[in-house]
Amino acid sequence: MALRACGLIIFRRRLIPKVDNTSIEFLLLQASDGIHHWTPPKGHVEPGENELETALRETQEEAGLKASQLTIIEGFRRELNYVARKQPKTVIYWLAEVKDYDVEIRLSHEHQAYRWLGLEEACQLAQFKDMEALLHEGHQFLCSTVA
Repeated sequence: MALRACGLIIFRRRLIPKVDNTSIEFLLLQASDGIHHWTPPKGHVEPGENELETALRETQEEAGLKASQLTIIEGFRRELNYVARKQPKTVIYWLAEVKDYDVEIRLSHEHQAYRWLGLEEACQLAQFKDMEALLHEGHQFLCSTVA
């Protein structure tokens, strides 16, 4: 059975109008272990939790962002399926915008750095093709939706 994890693709907008393509910046966290890969906050589903609760809990644990500091974007929920550490893994992501552009990020011990990045820089750091595709899809969704 595949491991299940959930996370949020956190973003902020630099400029107005909101549909300006260059205004979107994604939050990526750099892992403290392994290959020090960069990903959005995510983690495993705990017993009794639904998927969105997992994503919100992991975001608070890993980046210090509370649910009250975020707006979940309706209509975007994507699933990635891949192999991690020789086990199949499913990760479900939602898009979430920070309510305060200058919100403080507080990393847990699981991560050693964070960066706010435009789409192309985020894709370069993401390293994995499926994450790169997900970031592109999220960006396209945001640019085609009037928030």
